[in-house]
Amino acid sequence: MGTAPVEKHLHPLFLLLGFVLLLLMMSCARSAEYVSAVGDPGMRRDGLRVGFEAWNFCNEVGQEAPGMGSPRAADCFDLESSAALKPKVTEADNQLGVGKSFPGLSPEAQKDPDMYAVEKELYLGSLCQVSDTPRPWQFWMVMLKNGNYDTTSGLCPENGKKAPPFKPGRFPCFGAGCMNQPVLNHQQTRLLGDGTMRGSFNGTYDMGSDIGKENDGASYYEVVWDKKVGEGSWKFHNKLKTSKKYPWLMLYLRADATKGFSGGYPYDTRGMLKTLPESPNFKVRVTLDIKQGGGPKSQFYLVDIGSCWKNNGDPCDGDVSTDVTRYSEMIINPETPAWCSPSGLGNCPPYHITPDNKKIYRNDTANFPYSAYHYYCAPGNAQHLEKPVSTCDPYSNPQAQELVQLLPHPIWAKYGYPTKQGDGWVGDGRTWELDVGGLSSRLYFYQVSKLVQYHCYYYYNDRLIPLER
Repeated sequence: MGTAPVEKHLHPLFLLLGFVLLLLMMSCARSAEYVSAVGDPGMRRDGLRVGFEAWNFCNEVGQEAPGMGSPRAADCFDLESSAALKPKVTEADNQLGVGKSFPGLSPEAQKDPDMYAVEKELYLGSLCQVSDTPRPWQFWMVMLKNGNYDTTSGLCPENGKKAPPFKPGRFPCFGAGCMNQPVLNHQQTRLLGDGTMRGSFNGTYDMGSDIGKENDGASYYEVVWDKKVGEGSWKFHNKLKTSKKYPWLMLYLRADATKGFSGGYPYDTRGMLKTLPESPNFKVRVTLDIKQGGGPKSQFYLVDIGSCWKNNGDPCDGDVSTDVTRYSEMIINPETPAWCSPSGLGNCPPYHITPDNKKIYRNDTANFPYSAYHYYCAPGNAQHLEKPVSTCDPYSNPQAQELVQLLPHPIWAKYGYPTKQGDGWVGDGRTWELDVGGLSSRLYFYQVSKLVQYHCYYYYNDRLIPLER
């Protein structure tokens, strides 16, 4: 993402996630009406829809892991009766990889791992799709990312433009093969004797390791979901552990747009957002219970909202040389410091906007809330930046990116966000109602000429031991 790469081994971080409910708020003169923007509000639907995707450093595939197929999968089913689940996706579907055909696969994608994964996601989405108003939806998305980058490979573009290889040392990589995709084990959702439905994805990036052994030093990820038939909400239990060879890993549970570009993707995706929220009129409700943190070099996002527009305000159109992914992220690990400070103005946005729309410039040392910002970085393709400035990592997205990383602070109280260090952290599980639309409409984003609305193309509701995207 724009910060320095991990230098030390990170400890495991554990998360128990309850339900997520994303709301689109429409207000009128006398009342406010709330309508869910997600296909499965509150994660209460017995017939679960959950997808899986894995990315390399620059949000592509590069090369499939041996015997794993393309790193896209899904667990989707309907409840036929109180005693039977009907899968919508087979394991043969999940194991599809380059060289294997499926309905709708284009000739160009048959031997291209990157394009094959794109079209496989669309195919899995068609199997999982649920009809709804105003449009159908497909699945929640579990997303993994490997932060290793082999800079001698020249695989990743620089701010959306092809870049030559360069000497190693800037990013973690143990040598050839460090950008590999993970091993994926899928336990298809089953109905247990007590009426509980349970399934999971798990695996490792360390090829040849025994992931059944907790202390073997290998990386490990796990996402388990469970729910009682006809009761409550699905709970997602997430674990992520880095290793010496893979010190920078990311795990998200996402609600993506059901159609169109999803921020860090320059191609069509599938997801859960049947309505595209626009600031300032949407809120997020999430229940979160963190069981163990990952130490001072790990970040954890209570919420991460991503969008995409060009520097002149036009919507993204898939041209990675001019599209820019924009992120706003609330970090709740209390060990994460504020890099924004009076002596580090280049790590701060040019100004802060108060709830009553007053601007406080970053050189106003008496009033600017420095400790509310971990880090700000500007898009690398911006041409009229106010200095001093940090520009975001140019390689870890297919296109340029901009991010605003927030920390708990009283200034965010009006929006329902954490107001002090430790809020929502280990031992403080709670349900949050976040005025994400209201806050995002008052965050600084680089913009030349015309005004743009902040469109939520996808929503992340957790992040495990990630340091950069």
